[in-house]
Amino acid sequence: MFLSSSSSSSTVPLIVSLFINILWSTEALVKLPENESVPALIAFGDSIVDPGNNNNLVTVAKSNYPPYGRDFTGGIPTGRFSNGKIPSDFIAEGLGIKKLLPAYLDPNLQPTDLLTGVSFASGASGYDPLTSKLPSAFSQRDQLEMFKDYIEKLKRLVGEERTSTIISKSIIFVVQGSNDITNTYYVLRRGQNHDFASYADFLVISASSFLKELYGLGVRRVAVVSVPPLGCLPSQRSLAGGVQRECVDKYNVAAELFNAKLSSGLNSLNTNFPLARFVYVDIYNPLLDIIQNPQKSGFEVVNKGCCGTGMIEVSVLCNRYTPCTCDDAKKYVFWDSYHLTEKAYKILIHEILLRYVDGFF
Repeated sequence: MFLSSSSSSSTVPLIVSLFINILWSTEALVKLPENESVPALIAFGDSIVDPGNNNNLVTVAKSNYPPYGRDFTGGIPTGRFSNGKIPSDFIAEGLGIKKLLPAYLDPNLQPTDLLTGVSFASGASGYDPLTSKLPSAFSQRDQLEMFKDYIEKLKRLVGEERTSTIISKSIIFVVQGSNDITNTYYVLRRGQNHDFASYADFLVISASSFLKELYGLGVRRVAVVSVPPLGCLPSQRSLAGGVQRECVDKYNVAAELFNAKLSSGLNSLNTNFPLARFVYVDIYNPLLDIIQNPQKSGFEVVNKGCCGTGMIEVSVLCNRYTPCTCDDAKKYVFWDSYHLTEKAYKILIHEILLRYVDGFF
């Protein structure tokens, strides 16, 4: 239960003390510059960083049932779209903040969780407002409203000054775009009214607007993740990769074009908002390298997921009754036909932290 604004002022030092203890309870993977800190990690986006916000929605975009979470602590399906931890967990741990980043809508969320960050992400959402409508996911706007509510709760816990510090020094992690391209543009045929270059421009404008609103709320450190090589996702191989299920060049070209426009858009934001750091994080090339050279990372299977046949199963199609699910997910890059395994996420996030963390300071 969250503390009300009438709580005794003597509670605040206790909470701050707990915050400090939690902050240093996890050994950091990266070393921050001297006199710098990252008090919290806050995530926005889609299923890649959704730890369970969709659990109580009436939607097909949820994963709070087996075999999801099979390799998570206790084998518990928490709503994370993988067999174990997801990127937001590994980033929080790598920064020395905490071992898991909880969902903002987790009914077991504690006040101390707010101080070190949460995820507002919702599986099946996107930059395009249409993307979240069909699966009834939390839209980008919904996530922003939750963030505003979060800020008010922080103020009641530690006051306005401390809240301002937490918001400005935290790293905001944004992962969107994949659902817009694969689902809204290519499946729902949003492309009937736009060539892809125009649609990519629309997505970047939407992303930039969102980031400007975050800036207006006090955010100053933002990591914006590119889309991956979408044509190499098992689901896209099955839908458009031919008999041999090859990577779909058209989808990869679209991803590269969007990424280039996104990177350019972030450069513009950095020019216009010099007090902030909008960092473009390339996930496309590191993941493509793993897919093309799996043996370097100890993987054996790259063209299908571990769950079921691995060719099309995702979300509700990957369930406890799905036959043929693999025994050892560590051999697979993909857990289902859309999301990576815990092992693949861990490898990618390790590289991201080492490469990009200095860009926030």
